[in-house]
This record gives sequence, C-alpha cells and structure tokens, in this order.
Amino acid sequence: MRIGIDLGGTKIEAIALDEAGATLLRRRVPTPAGDYTRPLSTVADLVATAEKELGQQGTVGVAAPGSISTRTGLIKNSNSTVLNGKPLDRDLSTLLGRPVRLENDANCFALSEAVDGAGADADLVFGVILGTGVGGGLVIGRKIIVGHNRIAGEWGHNPLPWPHDNERPGPACYCGKHGCIETFLCGAALSRDYRSRTGKDLTAEEIALAADSGDVPARECLVLYQDRLARGLATIINVFDPDVIVLGGGLSNIVQFYAGLPALVGRYAFSDGVDTAIKRAAHGDSSGVRGAAWLWPIVSRG
Repeated sequence: MRIGIDLGGTKIEAIALDEAGATLLRRRVPTPAGDYTRPLSTVADLVATAEKELGQQGTVGVAAPGSISTRTGLIKNSNSTVLNGKPLDRDLSTLLGRPVRLENDANCFALSEAVDGAGADADLVFGVILGTGVGGGLVIGRKIIVGHNRIAGEWGHNPLPWPHDNERPGPACYCGKHGCIETFLCGAALSRDYRSRTGKDLTAEEIALAADSGDVPARECLVLYQDRLARGLATIINVFDPDVIVLGGGLSNIVQFYAGLPALVGRYAFSDGVDTAIKRAAHGDSSGVRGAAWLWPIVSRG
C-alpha cells in the first residue's frame, strides 16, 4: 500500500492506493494555522488513521510547496512560508518512524498525470498548476526531473514572455522580483484584471460564469489570460517540447481556456507548427496527492 500526503497551505489531504493505483481511502482536513509543528502532527494523525482503518502499513510520500535545498537540506521556495528553512522530510520521517519521500507539489501532480492520468501514454509530460500560485513539473519516462538545483519546471518564476508595454515591469512577486509568470496567471491576477476594468471583486470562477452570461469585461479578461498562458506555454515547448501539457489547479477548470489554446501557443512557439496536446488533469485536485503516493517505486503491471 502507498500513502500519499498533499501538504497544502489551506488543506492537507491523504490518500491510500493499492499496487494497481486504486483508491483505498481518501481524507482531507484543513491545514492548522500556527507554528510549524501543527501541520506535521496532522500528517501523522492522517497516516495513523488510514493505516488503522485499512489494517496495514504503507509507504509514505509527501507533496509540499517548495523543494529541498541541495545546499542545506532544508525547504526553500515555499509559498507556505512556515515550511521554509525546515528539515521537513527528516522531521516527518522521525515522526512517522519510517523513511518519507518528499517532492514539490507540482512535480507530484505531473507524476500522477504521467503514471495513470491525462499523460499516461506520453513519454515527456509537463504538468502545470494554475491556482493560488503557478507551478510546473517535468516527467520523462515516468520519472520526475528535479534538476541540478532542484528547481526544474519552475516556469512560474520566469518573466512573462513577450510583454506588452502595460505589462512592464509587472506586479511584485513574493520571490522578490517583478513580472513573474505567476503574477499574471494565478487566480488573484485574473481577479485583479477584472477589478481594474469594473471596480468589482469576483473570483476566477465567478469571472468565468460572468463571461458565459455575456459580461464583456469578463470575456476580455479571459481572452487576455489565455494569451498570457499561451505565451508562457510556448516557452515550455521551446525548451522541453513535451508530448503533452497537463493543466491542473483551480483555474484549469475554466473550460473557456482550452478552445483555441494550442493554435494560440503555436503563434508564439519557435516552430512551423505545434501539435502538442494540452489536456485537463484526469485526476482533478487529487492529482498531487496521488503523485505523492507514486513517489515510491512503481510495480510493473506488464
């Protein structure tokens, strides 16, 4: 049995998978506020409860924002800032009394979709998270590519490509720079664009519904968002040329983004034509936690 944990800023999710990938159990609880230790205790409780209910012990993989620094062994680059500078993998291993495998949440998402999701038939899969932040993960042959500095796939912290004059220098990002792709493609960015046009505050989901109802500013916002997304994805194709790009996160549920997106990406990519498949995640918001479970070796099903 494999147990996966998705340690998010607002929720912690646990899943147990059998050897074939079937879900045995799934639980989701709010992430406790406060110090560093409380989320860890919640993870331990979720694992203990799952194993007691299922009557067996499992391997444990954890998806978390940020990554483990190759220099210090501590978490870096997490937008859940309470985790930064902490030995999260070692602390969880001590708490659970067994080895724990920990990876960036976007990497886990990409692995999940490459193993048995929207990219299951592809060799090179790039997974994209469009939500509170913007993340990415690269999987080749069902193996996560983490890179020399463990930041492979972090396309959200590159500048928005081919910026318009009114997109310079761009909004401030928590990473300390301006104009990162994340600041244009996160959910708050879509709400910000709508507010700048109307003075009204709507969520990304509400903007999509308004656009369907004929709200012109909402439609303009979605068109602009799609163009920015296409610019960002074109650079991914220029560098990695994946077989498939899988979109996840809350904004991936906005169906208006998919129509015409491959053709728009093709306008920006360095090629005479682009037929890269762009798909919605097969496992929805459970992909990250499933990928965490798959961090342990995959048993051949041949």
